[in-house]
Amino acid sequence: MANKSENSESRTPADIVRTLRSGIGRVSKEVIEEIQTRIPEYARPSDELYIKVVRTAVEQAIEGFLDRIEHPGAPWDPEPFRMIGKGEAAEGRNLEPLQTAMRLGARVGWRRLTEIAGPLGLCPQSLYDLGEAIFVYLDQLADAAAEGFEEARAHAAGEMERRRNRLLDLLLSRPPAGAEAIADLAKAAGWRLPRTVACVALDDQHGTRRAPALPPDVLMGMGRPAPCLLVPDPNGPGQGPMLDHALRGYRAAIGPPVPLAAAATSLRWACEALDLSGRGVLPRGLLRCADHLATLVVFKDEELVSALAEVRLAPLSHLRPTQQDRLAETLLAWLRHGRGAGEVAARLHVHPQTVRYRLRQLEELYGDQLADPDIRFELEIALRARQAAGAALRA
Repeated sequence: MANKSENSESRTPADIVRTLRSGIGRVSKEVIEEIQTRIPEYARPSDELYIKVVRTAVEQAIEGFLDRIEHPGAPWDPEPFRMIGKGEAAEGRNLEPLQTAMRLGARVGWRRLTEIAGPLGLCPQSLYDLGEAIFVYLDQLADAAAEGFEEARAHAAGEMERRRNRLLDLLLSRPPAGAEAIADLAKAAGWRLPRTVACVALDDQHGTRRAPALPPDVLMGMGRPAPCLLVPDPNGPGQGPMLDHALRGYRAAIGPPVPLAAAATSLRWACEALDLSGRGVLPRGLLRCADHLATLVVFKDEELVSALAEVRLAPLSHLRPTQQDRLAETLLAWLRHGRGAGEVAARLHVHPQTVRYRLRQLEELYGDQLADPDIRFELEIALRARQAAGAALRA
């Protein structure tokens, strides 16, 4: 009895491991059956290749555990289990099924150890040490799988982002890329082709390149020299409020809705509106080009507008600046809001008699020109440009 006790107490976990290797096949089979029975994601009885992959993973885990026990100081290679984590990401799953499978495997392994502890002469302390080693090893496997999973997810996200950036480049290229190339890349980027789009020009005045919180169907070009967004179906339900909320606090301009092939045109108008906002011609904050089309048209060719203003506003040029301002303001209000002195006075917040006096002055300065519709149209353009330029100087 003394010899038997001494032999039992002297046996180490490493000694026991040597006798466990012969049963790896049976334990692996039991673990696989348990996993496929308990976890629906791994239940593929007709997929022989997949079953082979699962079997290899289980056997690697068991072999790795036995190696760790037999040679505690030997280096451990986590790469196979990092690859398992990457495989889970590729399958489109989260890590919960894999973690459940690992726990089931550890439970089966512990059950087998307790069954054979007596016949193998495993003392309670050795059994405790082996049990603790199982759960330490389980944590290491889980960490390695999680690292591989996150790496694969990050790579996939980076690849998807590169595709979306390339798609945005194609959509904004001049001349536009071919429809087939855009459709192929949109499919690869998981982006549904819309009928219309609107581009948003963003002012990154502080160089933060902070991306606004937007739905995934909005293509973001924060890394472009001039940051921008491409919004699909801009007139769709809820799109306007969504942009108002997401772009609150940004200085941005939303281009007009255009067909997908004309996305670069929407961006061009948005950039021009943002530039005019920076100069004080248009308000700061969030602009919609559709609300300022007249100003955008007027400032499209400023040299031409200046030449037009020089001709049409020449009758005012000999007056004092304050007189020029009062008469120009009155003439623009008369052209825009009707020819009644009462209505013009209400717009300008002055007495109607004051308006009548100014209108008589304008009639003396312009004569029959004010009866010509073409000249009135050109006058309104020149006066609008003058008004906007004045607002820019005061900003």
